[in-house]
Parts: sequence; C-alpha cells; structure tokens
Amino acid sequence: MRLDKFICKSTNLTRAEAREVISSGRVQINGWYDCHEATQVHENNVITLDGVIQQARPSRYLMLHKPAGFVSSNVSGRYPSLFDNLATDNLSIANSAIADSNNLDLLDVENLHIAGRLDADTTGLVLITDDGRWSFNVISPKSECEKVYRVTLRDPITEDAIKQLVNGVLLRGREELTLPAKLTVVSEKEVLLTITEGKYHQVKRMFGAVRNKVVALHREQIGPLKLDVPLGQWRYLTEDEVGYFYEE
Repeated sequence: MRLDKFICKSTNLTRAEAREVISSGRVQINGWYDCHEATQVHENNVITLDGVIQQARPSRYLMLHKPAGFVSSNVSGRYPSLFDNLATDNLSIANSAIADSNNLDLLDVENLHIAGRLDADTTGLVLITDDGRWSFNVISPKSECEKVYRVTLRDPITEDAIKQLVNGVLLRGREELTLPAKLTVVSEKEVLLTITEGKYHQVKRMFGAVRNKVVALHREQIGPLKLDVPLGQWRYLTEDEVGYFYEE
C-alpha cells in the first residue's frame, strides 16, 4: 500500500492532506523519516505521524445496485458519478445491521474505487472497495471471474448467433476471438450471458458482432456473488463474500 493511502486509512486526512504531512517530514516508517508519498508500506511496518503510531482501518467492500444514468467514476462528467450519491441521505442502506454509524462516517469516496465498471445506461451489480489487491482479483482476466449479464435484444436471438457467442466472436479492432462464453435463452429477445473478460463495451460489441443490438443490459452476478439489494441501494459485503475474491 502507498504511504499516502495508509495515512488516509489511519486518519481522517484527505489524500492531499496526507501528502502534505508526509512531505513536511511528520511521518516516520520504522523510525526513519520518509517524505515520499508513493513509498510502499506493509503490515509489519511501524508508521508514526507526529510520533503517534498509526493503524490503518480495515478495508471496505460494498455491493451497490447501480441505476441507469450514472457513470462508474469518482468524477462526474456528462452523467453524474455513482459516488455523488454514495451517502446515507441518497442511496440508502439495504442492511443497516452490518453498517454502523462509525463505518458510514468513513465512506470518504476519495479512497474508494469500482471493481469492474458499468456503462452509464447499464444497471446492476457494482462492487466498490478501497482494497486494490482485492479489486485486481475481481477484474483480472487471469482470475477467470465469471460475470453474468441479463441482455435484452432488439432482434430475436438465432441459433447461429448463440453458437458464435459461445465459441467466441471477433470484436472490431481486435485480432483475437473473445473467450468462450455461456448463454442461456430466457426468451426470444432476452438472454443470460456469462463472460470472464471485461473489454470495453464487451457485451454490446459481442452482440453487434452477430448483427444484433443490446437495448438493455443488467449485471446480475460477479463470481459467486449475486445482486440482492433493491435498485439504488447498497450494503457492505460479509467476511465470507469478501473471501470469494481473495487468493491465498
């Protein structure tokens, strides 16, 4: 973990304030002053701020049911950021029993990020954390983490399209086929698609490659974790759920 991130997680300082106290020589690592914000620190390091030993807060892991019309970014642009509404007075808590007031006070979005983004018009399961190693396990192709999408199509799905999607299709601008996918037909214009990759606009581009168009897209599941909160609500993950994406 970077030193500036550690200071943020062990205090109420913002990232900018953490960098300021580091550059001013107020932080020591194992008894030595360190003025480099990007220094990597580890669990066995003794880190002090103004002589006081600091302990990083536990990492946070959230499930959120993303509505349409929000961008999966910390910064608003054409659409508002999901993080603009990640507060108790906007997006409500689905399970208050596992989110006490102290934890909620620490929902500073500056140190949170999304593990696997969704397009602005896509709804469904979004995972949010401040643990970079954990989110890497979620999104890395090497982890082969399955993501399940409910796809509504413009045209009825054909047997030929199913065969192509399952075996892999060639996306525009790519030289390799997509990895094999799983596909379950719900109705002639609705399917469940399971993929392990996360290329840019991949699901939409896959159906475009078989001459169809996605008119609605919803992510239902990431790995064994299924979306179980209402639209616009969120909750903390349980310890077991967090463990789904940890590699020993």
